[in-house]
Amino acid sequence: MSIGSIIIAIIHFVEYIIIKLGYPGVFFLMLLEGMLLPVPSEVVMPFSGYLAYYGMLDPFNRYASIIILLIVGTVGNLTGALIAYAIGKYGGDPFIIKYGRYLMLNRDTIDRSKIWFEKYGKLSVFTTRFLPVFRTFISIPAGIANMDLGQFSLYTIAGDLVWDSILIYLGILLGSRWETILGFFNNLTYIAIIAFIAAIIIVYYYLAIKPRKTLNK
Repeated sequence: MSIGSIIIAIIHFVEYIIIKLGYPGVFFLMLLEGMLLPVPSEVVMPFSGYLAYYGMLDPFNRYASIIILLIVGTVGNLTGALIAYAIGKYGGDPFIIKYGRYLMLNRDTIDRSKIWFEKYGKLSVFTTRFLPVFRTFISIPAGIANMDLGQFSLYTIAGDLVWDSILIYLGILLGSRWETILGFFNNLTYIAIIAFIAAIIIVYYYLAIKPRKTLNK
């Protein structure tokens, strides 16, 4: 099965769930995305926004429908993010301790990672919500770093509200042509991947390589 056919299958799955279940379907799909599963909000929210605005999602007026949709989508994604956060918090350290040697990681690296996240990482919980693919992965290191749950939730909600609002607006703007935005997000995904890899290299340098050079002096 090609990547293109997989993407088409995901789109059809998302459309089917939303049409059949309405808002509960949106909540469910956004929860799955927040849990790092391959259910892109770039499909869920534009399609839902298109349906809501043109009265095909519920019997409410279009503006009430959009507000409800924004709340449901954001809460669903927050719920999934909290689950991912819990996985990082309660399963992250043991996993790295057990398997980290295969990735050149150790307990000292974990401790330095937490210090780095405490210093720079909190704001990234907000900013990465605008990066396709990686917008959900930030929940894991936040949990590993034991980031304050209230702050994590606040940054996640703020980022999701902005992101979901943009996607809903694009769905309304494009109407039945909402799928045309997927090409743009595919290009943005490549940019995000490059930026993410560069960030990993920089972080690894400061957490693993630079301390070794300092000790060897």
